[in-house]
Amino acid sequence: MKLNLAQSLREEILTILAQCRQSTLNVLARIDLVQFYQQAHPDFSPVGWHLGHIAFTEAYWILEYLAGLPPIFPEYKSLFAADGLPKSQRQYLPAPEIIQNYLNIVRSKVIAYLEIAPLESQERLWRWLIQHESQHGETIALILHLWGDRSTTSTTEFNPVTPAMVTIPAGEIYLGSNRIEAQDNERPVTLVHLDSYLLDQYPVTCKEYKIFIEAGGYQNPQWWSQGGWDWLQANSITQPLYWDHLPSDYPVYGVSWYEAQAYAQFAGKRLPTEAEWEKAASWDLVKNKKYDYPWGDIPPTCENCNYNLNLGGISPVNAYPLGRSPVGCYDMLGNVWEWTASSFSGYPGFESYPYRGYSQAYFDGKHRVLKGGSWATRSWALRTSFRNWYYPEVRQILAGFRCAQ
Repeated sequence: MKLNLAQSLREEILTILAQCRQSTLNVLARIDLVQFYQQAHPDFSPVGWHLGHIAFTEAYWILEYLAGLPPIFPEYKSLFAADGLPKSQRQYLPAPEIIQNYLNIVRSKVIAYLEIAPLESQERLWRWLIQHESQHGETIALILHLWGDRSTTSTTEFNPVTPAMVTIPAGEIYLGSNRIEAQDNERPVTLVHLDSYLLDQYPVTCKEYKIFIEAGGYQNPQWWSQGGWDWLQANSITQPLYWDHLPSDYPVYGVSWYEAQAYAQFAGKRLPTEAEWEKAASWDLVKNKKYDYPWGDIPPTCENCNYNLNLGGISPVNAYPLGRSPVGCYDMLGNVWEWTASSFSGYPGFESYPYRGYSQAYFDGKHRVLKGGSWATRSWALRTSFRNWYYPEVRQILAGFRCAQ
């Protein structure tokens, strides 16, 4: 029986590795040389660098760290290590076919090692690696979005959205996850008490945000924090980054934390804490139970959320009634990431994994937590406990928000 379980896990990991890699290669097949080599924005490395970094990271953690093998391409360390070259110097890359060959060579050796790997003691690292590739796959998608690759954005219309708020009663919840795939910053599970609050049933839509723009929201300092107003004046911003031609009931996105906070102030509301967001997304008040997903413990499908580039862009906030959370909130996973009021920090008892730089280096009080994933998030990085984080001025990511009271 133990042998069967080990073999089943080996086959599961092999299948996920193949599925995740195919999603990565699908991107490589459709980009041009400008997108491959050049930066779309100073804060993001070129697509080609991300592809090489995926191969480098897989080789380091599986072949060197676990299998004890010597580096197979030591000349790539300075180029593709996360702490190597500055982003501005990552444009001098090998040709696309060489990068693809690098990916293939590393993967063939990884699969060979998987046949003998003691997964009972290594499973967490293998699942971390799959999520690492998933996260860089999403970064590639947003880079292509910055390049203007938005031709496949969904334009399906649904019934008009009527904004509403859901009441979540006071009580204790468990924040985070101890599952094998949970990242270090999701651990350990933490019991927290929340007072009663209201949360938007849907992410803020373009129709709602347009009211803020037309009311002079970007010109009125009363809605902005001092840091937000200083940022706004320094950058002469008058609307979200991804604002053109978006239907009214689609979520606003391409907004910074500062913009989300200013809108919430304008609307007489506030941004939710990440604990408030996670309770609304995952907690069944009737059964007093927490779920991995808003709809339960079954992994996502095309029926319950917009993820994994299935639509190639955003969708109406009411498009997935089967994905509603137990308290009745829509779009808690997929479509757009959602800013929260919370600073990114470790839960009590936090232990870094697999290295300090993955999460702990960002516990600086400057990064804000985002929850929920986007239309480009792969299933292995999509769950209610997953935490993303960025500086409050960043607006290039696929992020929107909802408000609380």
